[in-house]
Amino acid sequence: MNYYSLNHKAPNTTFENAVVKGLAPDKGLYFPESITPLPKSFFENIDNLSNTEIAFEAIKQFVSPEIPKDVLKTIVEETLSFDFPVVKLNENISTLELFHGPTMAFKDVGARFMARCLGYFNKDNSNEVTVLVATSGDTGGAVANGFLGVKGVNVVILYPSGKVSDIQEKQLTTLGQNIKALEVNGTFDDCQAMVKEAFLDESLTSKMQLTSANSINVARWLPQLFYFMFAYKQLHNKYEDIVFSVPSGNFGNVCAGMMAQQLGLPIKHFVASNNENNVVTRYLESELYEPKPSVQTISNAMDVGAPSNFIRIQEIYKNNFESLKNNVSSYSFSDDETREAMLEIYNNYNYVADPHGAVGYLGCKSHLKNNPEAHCVFLETAHPTKFLDVVEDVIKEEQPLPEQIQAVMGKEKEASLISSYEDLKTFLLKR
Repeated sequence: MNYYSLNHKAPNTTFENAVVKGLAPDKGLYFPESITPLPKSFFENIDNLSNTEIAFEAIKQFVSPEIPKDVLKTIVEETLSFDFPVVKLNENISTLELFHGPTMAFKDVGARFMARCLGYFNKDNSNEVTVLVATSGDTGGAVANGFLGVKGVNVVILYPSGKVSDIQEKQLTTLGQNIKALEVNGTFDDCQAMVKEAFLDESLTSKMQLTSANSINVARWLPQLFYFMFAYKQLHNKYEDIVFSVPSGNFGNVCAGMMAQQLGLPIKHFVASNNENNVVTRYLESELYEPKPSVQTISNAMDVGAPSNFIRIQEIYKNNFESLKNNVSSYSFSDDETREAMLEIYNNYNYVADPHGAVGYLGCKSHLKNNPEAHCVFLETAHPTKFLDVVEDVIKEEQPLPEQIQAVMGKEKEASLISSYEDLKTFLLKR
């Protein structure tokens, strides 16, 4: 499979090069040259397939021939070493739990898959690769854990000071080894802007090989399509009209769901559920795409004012606004509405949702108002204890910490404080 830049000013390239480089030379995001739908029989017989078999069949066209089939099977098996259960709340709403991995966030799958791909590509290479990543919360911990100890790969994570939860901060600042954390005096958008500037800086890139582990990287982004297939396997015999409500920040997750749909997954509709960072909600209302500085909310992983992956979504729909609008709806919710939803879910269903999942739940309710026949699945993207202060304040119930969270709580934070791109550049060149 070859990939092309969505800026259309760079040569097409291989999967390996797209992973190692992260961005195209013209700074565009990479997109696969073709998408071949899986045979209808694949979905008809999906009950007979394991998660590993489903994922292998779904992803192999995007990574061949650079990764041999036997290697890919091992990568997929190691990536998917935990469960993805669907929990039914009522006849119309379920949640897909994506927090059973090592850092208890949905990004574990993409980070683990990408780390293993990069490790394979780098196994005979004496040159080091630096993975430079900005995080609004869960990406940092997932990338840190996924790449820990990978040969020839250094990881530098930028996160906004005071704008990630204490547990999220611990997960990305306490591992050591080849993982370094930079605490940025600013917002996530500032972190992301610094990362993008680094990729544009030839005086830096001429001295070191940089790549990204944000969802702009195809190996981080594409494996997220697995979730939707796993949920479909669990639900398709019970419901005909399955809709996914996806808490959306950088829009990689819902975009991956749309890729699963392009592969033939029979999904009727998507809901992109936003917090008050609602550039896409406003776009679908007005057809005007106007990125704005992000605002801080209790669902911090979605505090993104300029979602990188939206250009991929537009590519899927050939930049046809009506086609896009027919397949995805978007709603925006305030922190107060999010808290009310968390309490409603707890009181009505005895289920503890994190703030991001609660936004997804609200998206389900909004969609069901005009589509009462649908069964809407919201993605519970992180374990609620990763947002302990918010969750316990809302439901007034102390929450036990899972083993994965307990493991990092007693460790000492190690992070360097930076305030500008020059600080970042100095840090990278000193390494």
